[in-house]
Amino acid sequence: MTRHVDIAIIGAGTAGMGAYRTATKHTDNVVLIEGEQYGTTCARVGCMPSKLLIAAADAAHEIDKAPGFGVHIDGNVRIDGREVMDRVRRERDRFVSFVIEAVENWPEDNRIMGKAKFLDDHTLELDNGDRVIAERVVIATGSRPVYPKQFEAAGDRLVINDDVFDWQELPGAVAVFGGGIIGLELGQALHRLGVRMRLFGKFGDVGPLSDPEVKQSALEAFQAEFPFDPDANVTSIERVDDGVSITFTDAEGRETNEHFDYLLAATGRRANVDSLALENTSLELDEKGIPLFDRYTMQAGDSHIFIAGDVTGDVPLLHEAADGGRIAGDNAGRFPDIRTGLRRAPLSIMFTDPNIATVGHSYRELDNLQCDYAIGQVDFGGQGRSRVMLKNQGLLRVYGEYGTGLFLGAEMVGPRMEHIAHLLAWAYQQRMTISQILDMPFYHPVVEEGLRSALRDVNAKLHIGPESPRRCLDCGPGG
Repeated sequence: MTRHVDIAIIGAGTAGMGAYRTATKHTDNVVLIEGEQYGTTCARVGCMPSKLLIAAADAAHEIDKAPGFGVHIDGNVRIDGREVMDRVRRERDRFVSFVIEAVENWPEDNRIMGKAKFLDDHTLELDNGDRVIAERVVIATGSRPVYPKQFEAAGDRLVINDDVFDWQELPGAVAVFGGGIIGLELGQALHRLGVRMRLFGKFGDVGPLSDPEVKQSALEAFQAEFPFDPDANVTSIERVDDGVSITFTDAEGRETNEHFDYLLAATGRRANVDSLALENTSLELDEKGIPLFDRYTMQAGDSHIFIAGDVTGDVPLLHEAADGGRIAGDNAGRFPDIRTGLRRAPLSIMFTDPNIATVGHSYRELDNLQCDYAIGQVDFGGQGRSRVMLKNQGLLRVYGEYGTGLFLGAEMVGPRMEHIAHLLAWAYQQRMTISQILDMPFYHPVVEEGLRSALRDVNAKLHIGPESPRRCLDCGPGG
């Protein structure tokens, strides 16, 4: 069977759903093609189930911290792994059901279950042999976990982060590989829930941080709580009778061997483009096989094909996928009248404790741009509200531009940084100066007073004058 449509959207995740909603404002002749199952990465295996696990871990950690306030718990505290994972799965399934309900409320004729590949720029072939000929196409096929071949030595004890949320019980010991967002979040949560955990990183990465001082502060906070080598030297991985055996060089340079129930690979994701047969199209692809595209229009080259979400390999965050899907769907609907869409201020948050967040230009970007900027900072070790809560660890660094006083960005680790990051993202998007942010109200006593200290520090270092410095916002990302 061959079907002719105005727009075909491949993938029913966050980006695909956003593209569908927007595209149908222009035409009803739209099909949404899903190759596996409805329910977004966020709801099934990402944002929501991971936060459910972290919430349980935080509850356990608060009990451990209670004696610091003079609150002592008599008797044994018991973590029931089955109950923890039952709630994670139950609430996860609830979130997924809302997504499924939303998609299934759309006209059945507009939905196709099947895997699609390109035969040419306009023709898609499904795995059942049917074809869809589309005037325009949106690629929103998402991404999947990827890990080094070396990990396959763990056999059936190798798991990816997606597998964790289907566990019936918490294991006794897990080796987590990956010092990025997923590895740190899941690793710390498992540790706080009583799982013996060791975190193996690579290249010195600590989440998304590039500011060396903030990174060092974060590393010290995590290493004080659990074993974490940000640039591990692992020499052997072996499947053994009772799990997996890992040989590595420890912090003192000694060869050490430990046994774990599982090896959890949290070493990144790859775009789902390899099954699309993009070589049959006229699209120009990068070295990873991803179509080259304009992130403000989501258009691939000057073609009728658009791309959005994690498959772009750009910024794998839900709000970015939603924005990209909306822009792609709108431009697919109005093609060839292509319009640029709003891309919001760069914002990334890690829900570890302490929180890690980045806003606007990163330290690395500013260094690469070689623009003129000053840095202000605050150490949360002595910050009032943070000490009250016994969460006084971390460092916040903010960047301001010489000459204009513009707020350029920030990197941070500390208590409640998820909220401070939002304030700064709004300021960045409004192109506020450091002085203008300082004119905003700061209540007492709150953690945000630490932000004010950092802003005052950078403001004192900025020299406003007649010079014409190299303007960061005119020559790099976010401009």
